[in-house]
Amino acid sequence: MMSDQDIERLAHPEFWDERYATAEDAAPTHEWFRTFDELLPFLEPKLFTARPPATNPKILHLGSGDSTLPRDLAERGYADQLCVDFSKVVVDLMSRRHADVPSIQWRLMDVCSMDGLPARSVDVAFDKGTLDAMIHGSPWSPPQDVVEHTAAYIQEVYRVLKDDGVFLYVTYRPQHFIMPRLNCPGVDWDIEVVVLGGEASLPYHGFVVKKKKQQQQQQEQAAPA
Repeated sequence: MMSDQDIERLAHPEFWDERYATAEDAAPTHEWFRTFDELLPFLEPKLFTARPPATNPKILHLGSGDSTLPRDLAERGYADQLCVDFSKVVVDLMSRRHADVPSIQWRLMDVCSMDGLPARSVDVAFDKGTLDAMIHGSPWSPPQDVVEHTAAYIQEVYRVLKDDGVFLYVTYRPQHFIMPRLNCPGVDWDIEVVVLGGEASLPYHGFVVKKKKQQQQQQEQAAPA
């Protein structure tokens, strides 16, 4: 089990540079929160059916690390994927590892400040462990740096996502701890939560997060308190 100090280090690129520097072969150093095959029951309805390869969605992998997911999706026909991570070591590693897959781009970028990405340019944003790596301390009353860091990230996801886009987020954390992080100031989401299985006492969850439609926003604003 990681110490509190180690958990805090997850939010810093130096930790990941050190970790990924030990990668030597094609296998991922650590596949966070379920493998591609384990995620298929979630991905089939929420991605493959909703956004099939023929629609050519722009897919953004947030804090992509060395997950196999981008290549797995490329093999399914998804031809426009951007993987961003704040670890230069892993960006260089994955650029070399998948140099034969032109449909995937790898870019050094902090997900809390994605200035290089235009607003409303992404169809599907995907997170498997990145938001979780920013969270430490009490889940009931998180430290101020967690509140600010996660809000900056979620606000950036909201900014780059198209109005009809979807943010797919996979976590082991209970729903009631995650909802305040997703519903931070400056965003307005519709959120569906899917139980993905896992240990009975600690199931994984898939969050399907979409921007509220303008008409729905107006109706809610007009409703009496």
